[in-house]
Amino acid sequence: MIVGVLAIQGDFEAHAALLAGFGAEPREVRTPADLEGIDGLILPGGESTTMTLGIEREGLAEPLRDLVESGTPTLATCAGLIILDRNHLDVLDLTTRRNAFGRQVRSFETNLELSGLDGGPLRAVFIRAPWVEECGPDVEVLAEVDGHPVAVRDGNVLAVAFHPELTEDGRFHRWLLDAVAMRAEKAPA
Repeated sequence: MIVGVLAIQGDFEAHAALLAGFGAEPREVRTPADLEGIDGLILPGGESTTMTLGIEREGLAEPLRDLVESGTPTLATCAGLIILDRNHLDVLDLTTRRNAFGRQVRSFETNLELSGLDGGPLRAVFIRAPWVEECGPDVEVLAEVDGHPVAVRDGNVLAVAFHPELTEDGRFHRWLLDAVAMRAEKAPA
């Protein structure tokens, strides 16, 4: 199982380490060629403007959009959520607000109950985090903070406004790998 981790900027190494811990093969994605043959995709947190510029510079916008829209299981965290919104790659039917909870000094941790995620509350680390401003009817809101969506699912995409890679809770990465396995089982032989 090969999972691409966008490695333009941000905390891609922590995601790769979690994937390797589950027995998957992480692949750093910096160019369109790096997307070939991957089974899943992670768009990590980082600085969304820097990441957007890097995606454009490397010609990754269209290949990323095509990959996600083809049904490839995708996990987007923090800036990754922003990258997939209507104003960027336009993969998710939603808009986001950057740094919605405030500047770096307003970063925080909280326990979240996520709809559809077994195992009890999840410790969520919010660092200059976005929230979902508005979402379309097919986007399922899984968790909110102060009435603002911070975790959503739309088909093959799970997108969160926080950093699950900074905790020891691997449930989001496990979800991604389970989605990859399920997709492989359904693929024609």
